[in-house]
Amino acid sequence: MEAAARGNKKLQERVPIRRTAWRLADLAILFLLLALLLHCILHDSGAPWRRAALACEAWFTFMWLLNVNAKWSPVRFDTFPENLAERIDELPAVDMFVTTADPVLEPPLVTVNTVLSLLALDYPAAGEKLACYVSDDGCSPLTCYALREAARFATTWVPFCRRHGVAVRAPFRYFSSTPEFGPVDGKFLEDWTFMKSEYEKLVHRIEDADEPSLLRHGGGEFAEFLDVERGNHPTIIKVLWDNNRSRTGDGFPRLIYVSREKSPNLHHHYKAGAMNALTRVSALMTNAPFMLNLDCDMFVNNPRVVLHAMCLLLGFDDEISCAFVQTPQKFYGALKDDPFGNQLEVSLMKVGRGVAGLQGIFYCGTGCFHRRKVIYGMRTGREGTTGYSSNKELHSKFGSSNNLKESARDVIYGNLSTEPIVDISSCVDVAKEVAACNYEIGTCWGQEVGWVYGSLTEDVLTGQRIHAAGWRSTLMEIEPPAFMGCAPNGGPACLTQLKRWASGFLEILISRNNPILTTTFKSLQFRQCLAYLHSYVWPVRAPFELCYALLGPYCLLSNQSFLPKTSEDGFYIALALFIAYNTYMFMEFIECGQSARACWNNHRMQRITSASAWLLAFLTVILKTLGFSETVFEVTRKDKSTSDGDSNTDEPEPGRFTFDESTVFIPVTALAMLSVIAIAVGAWRVVLVTTEGLPGGPGISEFISCGWLVLCFMPLLRGLVGSGRYGIPWSIKMKACLLVAIFLLFCKRN
Repeated sequence: MEAAARGNKKLQERVPIRRTAWRLADLAILFLLLALLLHCILHDSGAPWRRAALACEAWFTFMWLLNVNAKWSPVRFDTFPENLAERIDELPAVDMFVTTADPVLEPPLVTVNTVLSLLALDYPAAGEKLACYVSDDGCSPLTCYALREAARFATTWVPFCRRHGVAVRAPFRYFSSTPEFGPVDGKFLEDWTFMKSEYEKLVHRIEDADEPSLLRHGGGEFAEFLDVERGNHPTIIKVLWDNNRSRTGDGFPRLIYVSREKSPNLHHHYKAGAMNALTRVSALMTNAPFMLNLDCDMFVNNPRVVLHAMCLLLGFDDEISCAFVQTPQKFYGALKDDPFGNQLEVSLMKVGRGVAGLQGIFYCGTGCFHRRKVIYGMRTGREGTTGYSSNKELHSKFGSSNNLKESARDVIYGNLSTEPIVDISSCVDVAKEVAACNYEIGTCWGQEVGWVYGSLTEDVLTGQRIHAAGWRSTLMEIEPPAFMGCAPNGGPACLTQLKRWASGFLEILISRNNPILTTTFKSLQFRQCLAYLHSYVWPVRAPFELCYALLGPYCLLSNQSFLPKTSEDGFYIALALFIAYNTYMFMEFIECGQSARACWNNHRMQRITSASAWLLAFLTVILKTLGFSETVFEVTRKDKSTSDGDSNTDEPEPGRFTFDESTVFIPVTALAMLSVIAIAVGAWRVVLVTTEGLPGGPGISEFISCGWLVLCFMPLLRGLVGSGRYGIPWSIKMKACLLVAIFLLFCKRN
């Protein structure tokens, strides 16, 4: 039991958030949706386009119910790290994982800044209790070299941060501005100038390094990288810093480089496989009961973050209440008004806090603290958590390594040694065995143990497995924010990331991991199941939203209508719904401190995403299910971190949409073109063609529908006449024109 009440000082508090007015607004919009559905049913003419509109509106009503469920009962968790003072000696160890996969898309300097921010954390006995593991799935000697140089730089950087109470401990952010020096800050000015100079030297060494010269002149340290291929190489593990062997005493956490073995004959399971390899390697080297995982571009923004996390992990009377602690994703250098709709501020505050009030926040893949025993597949029961009793069961779960089985038994039953580890380098050989590419064969890794395989969004699926075992999770919001990352900018990067997420969600939805099945046969709560569905149906929304978006152009082109006309009572229901929904969304953004422009940008990007990334994800997964293709994990490009802040003339203008030849732009470009053509044809028919006496023609509602789409798709329309990276490539234009021609032919024949 994690007795929070040890002493009289509480470590955390769960605070419900009142939202009475918002609940009334939720119900009002639900009433309008149901009223519109009823009107459509009662006035059903039997026309195919009317039936299609009815099906889409029924889907929108279902989506609103999922939305209401996710937002209905929000909470926040307050933490009190100052109350840990009585338990300093009892604070547990933490293993910290950083993952990187491609030295080109994820430059080593980005990873280095994240690692340096971790090495400089404020935590009692950090040199003994913290260890940082970096997984390099690119098997790059450049990344290894950069981390070795970072470890050397940390011998002066970490003391500087602690001596002067530096708030942001990622050097590229800290040195991006010059602090104001007072007349008595002579020593600080001297130290600051020295550290800035040392960091600039570090940046130049890393950026000037090249792989051939490292392999030729790097000595034996890089011999293991000779003749290796990214997808075919043995395990490489290097202890880059071991505090117990240093001469500087209690300095900073251990730093270990890990590149797991890969073979072209075995699936390596992307990031989930890398996380499982890190879990096993760390179990044999440091075996901390808690683990933190970060993406390579998510640096520590609050050096006391581990203390805040311990308030939640240790602060409940029952450990079942906190299997993992998820921090919200925040972004540095965020563009004003969120032009690409990917900063997720409102989504976090509304949906995130709402889900936190159910069985717990989802696991988002980065910025998360885990209990190792939970990752090992421990379940909850009436008498607490249940472990594995026999050696045979441990073998089937964890594999053939006796050392790994023993370390797992220690974690599960709390038999962890309090003695400091003398030399982790002695564990490298046994750690390499469990990082072998064939180690997981015949075990439960990737299924019941570790990060779960079978989806591109392995993070959310792993969190669902934990919730299905009866555990709960907590959302940790602190000031300053715990971690900061970089959000992808430009059209291709944003849509690639959203396509990957949507593909992973649909893979879960159509698999045996479907949350409905998990609720039926395991311990996932019903409302938590609905909350997961709220995210998993992202790609399923695409065909419904595309169908509804096409109904406006279809009706204008074929002289039909699918929405109530001004002479019908249903028109006022639709109008009230349109106004109420957009007002609701606008007020959410205002309450969260966002601008009206940010509200519009997010609405616009949702329409663009639905007709591009989500639609392509839907088609990709369907084709994969039918055996016609395979989903591919696409790494999102990370911005390179430097200290000088010089702008790169090759970089696109911030906030402006860019394009490439990706197929993701074809359907949304076609829809943008079609909306303009439909408005032109409809207006021509109204002005120049007599339609009196022709039944069922379009009304103002269809014009508003198409006009709204034109406004939403304005970045695509600008791209049609743009040039360079700001223009849509001709190959995309031609394919979009072909789709438009097919649709026009369809309208003419009907």
